[in-house]
Amino acid sequence: MSLEGGLSRRQCLGAAVTAAGALAGLSLPRTALAGAQIEEPLIDSVRTALSSAIHNKAPPVPQFANTDARLAYLRWLGEMSERLKKKVADAPSRIEFLQTAWYEAKRSGLEVSLVLGLVQVESNFRKFAVSSAGARGYMQVMPFWTRVIGDSDSAKLFHMQTNLRFGCVILRHYLDRENGDLYMTLGRYNGSRGKSPYPNAVFANQRLWAFSDKERERDNKDRAAAG
Repeated sequence: MSLEGGLSRRQCLGAAVTAAGALAGLSLPRTALAGAQIEEPLIDSVRTALSSAIHNKAPPVPQFANTDARLAYLRWLGEMSERLKKKVADAPSRIEFLQTAWYEAKRSGLEVSLVLGLVQVESNFRKFAVSSAGARGYMQVMPFWTRVIGDSDSAKLFHMQTNLRFGCVILRHYLDRENGDLYMTLGRYNGSRGKSPYPNAVFANQRLWAFSDKERERDNKDRAAAG
């Protein structure tokens, strides 16, 4: 069937797909559908503590007390890399992201699976995602945070480690404010405190990143049987 101008429907669809592919290849921020944190007044001690946490420049290099712990981490890294492959095709970028997410989550006392589930909901692992409210990057951090506890350079929120550090520190701050109530914490992070859709979405996606170390469990059973 022909359309106006003598082009067939198939030709028009082909052109549209080609154009969409070209646009997708541009290195421009892509809109995210998540919400955003709401700016709230912070007492000086809290602002200082958050700022200190942000500005600690320690590199995300995991350190382990023993070989078993390191091997367990490497098993986690390998499995998570396979799960993330469809979203982040480049292997070095995938490993760097996972290593940094693991480090920043542990540093803030958070479950790594929770952080990965939140990233999936907030940005679907898109480094340059931008929400309609202006939240940026993997963890959709609002630019006002760089003014409150950073150096006011909101462009840095597109830097992987900076974004993950801000996001984890902010999430930890909200968790402390909510006295450990993760449901309310997630709502506050999203700017939808007390409403269920966002926390439920994060919890559902967290399950996708849960890790069961079957090799360690098997070793523990073998040791118990031998003992």
